[in-house]
Amino acid sequence: MRLGLGMGYWSAGPPAGAAEQIATAERLGFDCVWTAEAYGSDALTPLAWWGAATSSIGLGTSICQLSARTPAAMAMAAMTMDHLSDGRFRLGLGASGPQVVEGWYGLPYPKPLARTREYVDIVRRIVAREEPVRFDGEHYQLPFEGGTGLGKPLKSTIHPVRTEIPIYLGAEGPKNVAMTAEIADGWLPLFFAPKDNQFYLDALREGFARPGARRALDDFDVAAVVPVVINDDVEAAADAIRPMLALYAGGMGAKEANFHLDVFSRMGYEDVCAKIQELYLAGDRRAAIAAVPTDMVEAVALIGPPAKIADDLDQWRDSVVDTLVISGPPQVLEATAELVLG
Repeated sequence: MRLGLGMGYWSAGPPAGAAEQIATAERLGFDCVWTAEAYGSDALTPLAWWGAATSSIGLGTSICQLSARTPAAMAMAAMTMDHLSDGRFRLGLGASGPQVVEGWYGLPYPKPLARTREYVDIVRRIVAREEPVRFDGEHYQLPFEGGTGLGKPLKSTIHPVRTEIPIYLGAEGPKNVAMTAEIADGWLPLFFAPKDNQFYLDALREGFARPGARRALDDFDVAAVVPVVINDDVEAAADAIRPMLALYAGGMGAKEANFHLDVFSRMGYEDVCAKIQELYLAGDRRAAIAAVPTDMVEAVALIGPPAKIADDLDQWRDSVVDTLVISGPPQVLEATAELVLG
C-alpha cells in the first residue's frame, strides 16, 4: 500500500506549512501530492509552485473540474506541468455538481458521464500529438461548428514529455466508477468505506470488462482520500473529522442533488444523513456536526491510538484501495508512514 499527500483546496488563503508537509512527504517516500479546487483556489497553480521544490514525488490534481477549462486548455496545462516536472504529472478530473457547474461556471450540468467521456478522449488525443485534432461530439466539437467557419484542426506546438499522461477520475456513483475503470488510469474516491468494498469492486470490474478498457484491476491505481487523526481519545479524534463530514453530507450540493450524501446513504446512514442535511441547511451547523455518529467517521477515516489504527488498516489493505491519500502536519505524516509503510 502506498501513501499520497492531499493538500486539498484553500479556505481563506494558502495553508500554513504546505512546503514543509510536501518536503516531508517526499522524504518519506510518498507516491504523490494532490491538490484540489472548488470555487476558490485552483488546483494547478499551487501544484506548480510547491512542486518546483520537489524532485521525485508525483504531482497530481484531485481534482480539476471539467467545466473550469475546455479540454484543449486542460491538455495544454497537463503537458506544461509534465514538462516542468519531467514526467511526474497526473491529471485528476471530475465533473463536480450542478451547484458549482451552473452556479459558478455558468455552464449546463446534465449528462456529466457523457461529457467526461468526450473530455478525456480529446485530452488524450491532444497529448498523443499524432495528428491535428478533430472531434465531433455531443458536447464538444473541434473545430467549433458554426462561428466564423475559419476554425481548423490543430496539433499542439509542444512535443509532450509522454504521449500518455495518467488520467484519474473522481467518481462516487456506480455508473461513474465503472466508466472510470473503462477509460481512466486511476480512481480518486473521496469517501471510500472498506466495508463497501464489494460494491465498488463490482462496479470496477464492470468497467474493466468493457470492450476497449485501458487497464485491469492489477495495473489501475485507486487513490482514496482517508482522514487520519492519531489520538488516544477516539471521540476527540472523531470530533476533528465530524465538521467535514457534516459539510459534505449536509451542505455540499443541493438538497435534491448531493452526491456525497448518496455515498453515505449507501453505507447505511440514510436516516442520519437526512437529519444532518436538515440541520445544516437550516443553519444549525453545530447540531449537524454533533449528529455525525462516530461509526460513520470510522467508516471512512483512520482515528484513535496507533494500535487501533494499525488494526483498522487491515480492512484497507484487503480492499481495492492502492494508495491512502492523507493530510496533516509532518508529525502526522511521519507517524502514518511508520504504520503504513513500516
